Amino acid sequence: MSLGQHLVELRKRLMIAAAALIVGMVVAFFITDWVIWLITEPIRVIAEQSGDQAKVELMFSTITSGFDLRLRMSFAIGLLISAPIWLWQIWAFIMPGLTKKEVRYTVGFLAAAIPLFFAGAYVGLLTMPHIVEIMNTFVPEGGASFYDAGYYYDFVFKLLIVVGVAFVLPVFLVALNFAGVMSGKAILKSWRIAVLVAVVFAALATPAADVVSMLLLAGILVVLFFAAAGLSMIFDRRKAKREDELLASGDTA
Repeated sequence: MSLGQHLVELRKRLMIAAAALIVGMVVAFFITDWVIWLITEPIRVIAEQSGDQAKVELMFSTITSGFDLRLRMSFAIGLLISAPIWLWQIWAFIMPGLTKKEVRYTVGFLAAAIPLFFAGAYVGLLTMPHIVEIMNTFVPEGGASFYDAGYYYDFVFKLLIVVGVAFVLPVFLVALNFAGVMSGKAILKSWRIAVLVAVVFAALATPAADVVSMLLLAGILVVLFFAAAGLSMIFDRRKAKREDELLASGDTA
């Protein structure tokens, strides 16, 4: 294809992806009530524990803040709903330029990365109520907890994204092994650094007072690291075995 044909193809793919995103946003707008109810569960728990609903509330500080929040949520959820379509458009655009081996590896990495990301986001969703409840314990006696809706949503959204991305990092280690940048043994030798990074990341992603969530998140990240190191070592052994077989067949010839 010429450069002009590539640009026409790219425009076509972008228009399909944009249309899918708009449809996803429209659908998402109608489920924002359920999502808001889900992520504000910790606020209701805190209100019940305090015994005074007026002192624990989700606050919308401006006239348009309610609409703004729903619009932002619609974009994020719509992006998620339309992901199969826009991911396919990206894949369909770059796939003709890849070799069969590269296509196979890319599909394998995506098949591992996507479930891991959603698993990480789910873990973040499970730990989020714990974090909110722990942080509320530092409100002094007689104080009130008014959670700004926009800030609260940003906190939840960023937490899910950060934890989700952290779960995908082991896939990149395996990718580096496939590319020949790092061997499985080299990855495994860095386990002390990996454990330290996992603990520091978990400490930053969770409140200092929430030790249980920190240890849970750090433990999962460490397990994923060792799984990536183990897979890389298996791949290295298979690669070495194939090379030995090629050398043996060459000597025989």
